Amino acid sequence: MKSPLLSLPGAVPAEGPDEGVAAHYGDLFREQRELAAGRAFTDLSHRGVVTVTGPDRLAWLHLLLTQHVSELPAQQAAEALILSPNGHVEHALYLVDDGTTSWAHVEPGTQGELVAYLERMRFMYRVEVADATEQFAVVHLPAGHTAAAAGAAAVRELPWGRDLFLPRAELSEQVKEFGRPAGIWAYEALRIEAHRPRLGFETDHRTIPHEVDWLRTAVHLNKGCYRGQETVARVHNLGKPPRRLVFLHLDGTEEVLPPHGAEVHLASEPTGRAVGFVTSSARHHELGPIALALVKRNTPVDAELRAGGVPAAQDVVVAP
Repeated sequence: MKSPLLSLPGAVPAEGPDEGVAAHYGDLFREQRELAAGRAFTDLSHRGVVTVTGPDRLAWLHLLLTQHVSELPAQQAAEALILSPNGHVEHALYLVDDGTTSWAHVEPGTQGELVAYLERMRFMYRVEVADATEQFAVVHLPAGHTAAAAGAAAVRELPWGRDLFLPRAELSEQVKEFGRPAGIWAYEALRIEAHRPRLGFETDHRTIPHEVDWLRTAVHLNKGCYRGQETVARVHNLGKPPRRLVFLHLDGTEEVLPPHGAEVHLASEPTGRAVGFVTSSARHHELGPIALALVKRNTPVDAELRAGGVPAAQDVVVAP
């Protein structure tokens, strides 16, 4: 879904999973600073939008998701996962309920598979599921942004800002009230700095929530049964996840960032077996080059690493 905001001055299209929106608008670090200061917005209109209506919607979603949503108050944001029977992460949903409709935005291109799964699970519940991506677009306003956003169909209020669900046909007009745009590269740099995982970046087909710190934000440990719950409970109560998320400070003398999937090695064994892989990387306006990586749990927390050949110091995100 190509955003109309790519016509804004200086817009350079993103590639890969974020294709369809701007990577940047000509000044990456200025855009980051403006976003961090609450004076810019980011176009996330490439993300999928799914809605659920009907009187049983919250009770029904509660049965399927890792989060406790059966009594979710109107306008309160929530984060939730759908797991495989073995507890591996399949979908990540960023939710809000407005009192009549549950809204969620998801990773670009995943909404079709998600809607198909939800439709299979409807049974006799009074719910209606819809892919609303063609009708609504997501825009992010950072914390401190003063725009009223009166034209939004729904708003997710977060500690770090607001996610707005805007009518897609009105997107170009609505954002005129939001100030300067900041591209997805600026948004991603701040996400990586905050250690927030992203489906398809910090995850692969084997990821369980414990490995990427989703146990803290997207999983309710005291709710009833849901698909994959046995794995969540067993690992939480009896064991440790096989891998853990780390934050990397990369050597700033290197000109190239290690890409997603680049192998991570112990600096003391640069030609040995990899201990993990880079999940996301960015150039931060204050911290310089940074990254997130998924490494084996037994990787020493004080070990110097090499990420795609780049020297890196690690900060613990998920404890070993």
